[in-house]
Amino acid sequence: MRLRSWLVVSVSAALLLAIGAVGISVNRSALRAAETVHRADTLALATNNGSLVEQLLLVSAKELNDFVTSRPLSLTPGDAGDRAALIEYANKSTFFTYGLTITDLTGNPINATKPANLFPDRDAIGWKPLISGLALGRPGFSSLMTVKDTLVQAVAVPIVVGSDPTALIYGFIPVRKGQLQAYLEKLSDPSHLSLVVDSSGTVGASSDPDAVGTVVDSAVIRQLRSTESVFVTYRAGGRSMIAAVHGGLPGGWAYVRAQSTATFDGPVRNRSLTINLALLTMLLVGVAGLAVLGYRSQLVRRRAEERFAALVEHAPDVVTVLDREGAVVYSSPSGQRILGFVAVGSSVFDLLHPDDREQVRDRFAALLAERGGLERMQVRVAQADGNHRWFDFTASNQLHNAALDGIVINARDITDSREMQDRLAHDAHHDPLTGLPNRRRLQERLTASLQHTPVGVLFVDLDGFKPVNDELGHEAGDELLRQVGERLSSCLRPTDVLARVGGDEFVLLLPGVVGGEDAGTLAVRLREVLAEPFDVAGHEVRIGASVGLHLAGPGEDPDEVLRTADQAMYAAKRGPDRPGRHRAG
Repeated sequence: MRLRSWLVVSVSAALLLAIGAVGISVNRSALRAAETVHRADTLALATNNGSLVEQLLLVSAKELNDFVTSRPLSLTPGDAGDRAALIEYANKSTFFTYGLTITDLTGNPINATKPANLFPDRDAIGWKPLISGLALGRPGFSSLMTVKDTLVQAVAVPIVVGSDPTALIYGFIPVRKGQLQAYLEKLSDPSHLSLVVDSSGTVGASSDPDAVGTVVDSAVIRQLRSTESVFVTYRAGGRSMIAAVHGGLPGGWAYVRAQSTATFDGPVRNRSLTINLALLTMLLVGVAGLAVLGYRSQLVRRRAEERFAALVEHAPDVVTVLDREGAVVYSSPSGQRILGFVAVGSSVFDLLHPDDREQVRDRFAALLAERGGLERMQVRVAQADGNHRWFDFTASNQLHNAALDGIVINARDITDSREMQDRLAHDAHHDPLTGLPNRRRLQERLTASLQHTPVGVLFVDLDGFKPVNDELGHEAGDELLRQVGERLSSCLRPTDVLARVGGDEFVLLLPGVVGGEDAGTLAVRLREVLAEPFDVAGHEVRIGASVGLHLAGPGEDPDEVLRTADQAMYAAKRGPDRPGRHRAG
């Protein structure tokens, strides 16, 4: 009997040890998998946000270049007309609200919106990355510089006359009030800190406004030149910190996503440690108490399963398991919180946006064919109210894993990042004042049309617009331009394109127009529409328009087509004078 009892105890102990080892191994595997996915997602997010920052920097340089290419400047030192143009542009600019300066190629001042002592000293170290960028034939972006307690960043592009650069224009961004700072504050999250830092490690934008102007840790600074997103660990304020760094941005700038190690992976590891301790405790209790061997074994398993489920169910990401047909067999509670309904029993393909279903079916089929395969994609998922949200899917083939027996999907809601990306893409192709396509978008549409069809091009320049600006102010001028855009749009066919390419210049593309009669009739119609009075700020305003026409055949050079239409407009402007006039309404 004693031998039998010892045998039972030995067998029970062996079984408990085996169960405990399996539980710890599964827990460690789950922990490693969760940490791997979490780290990969964090690096991917840092890369994505770094790309958005780079796009915003390039958009600022493009806006500066568009100004100097669309507004001829005399480049005479102290010229009053040039200074007025700079001040007008600074007042309208999305970025350069602090001011602008123009210098020759050696740095000698030509003109500026403010006195020289209100701009950074020419010997400031922050100019170095800007000068390096210009030397490589790219837009220049400076590090942060301080002017009378104001932090600014400079952006510079050359002013080209003919085919050679003859001067440089610098735009200055007050970083505490800049577009980048506004974006980061809007997307702030208490769990982490988003930073955009210059090449010296000084913070130029942050989700915490108080961090602007501070310097990041030296360990982060050493990774600012890395073009791949990397993790950096360091200590700050007595806390262990981890940061995802995406460097190599124009001018040596970098994006940093920093948070404490405890908030980054502490909850997962703490719960994993709790599970391991519980398993070990249950092993000791099981060996010591033969009478409760079965009960203790079941209790250990049940608690392990409950704790593991708690890790998944309380995570912000959505964890979903699909069968071979794509039906949802499990979805974590976060899925119901985000989508507004329980997806279990539904086909995952029915939940997707129609435009994404074919792509996901193909990727799903490829995943089924690969044991342990992994697929990543970004798709739109329907909510209960019919709207769609963007998710980053990481799908793993775990059909061979008896514990899971399905396709496991870890989904992260990235709607805010996608919307920010879409906004930046839209801003890069549209005029911020009128909402019409800008010169860049016009060039793309014209190039595409000329590959296979003739295009009628109408170049419209407003006559009498400057007096409206001078007498009623720039806000009235802006309102007049918006109304002009609306009137011109009302004259177009669905296939036509209207773009604003300069201060008071518009271009219309008429794909498929081969005869001058139709285009000429439209030109007359445009002049008649613009000759009608406008109601601007309580004043009745009258203007005219000069219209240049060019009929371009397939294969013509787009730049030459626009130049020809521009020349035709100037030829029309040399006809009878039609000055703008306004009177009080």
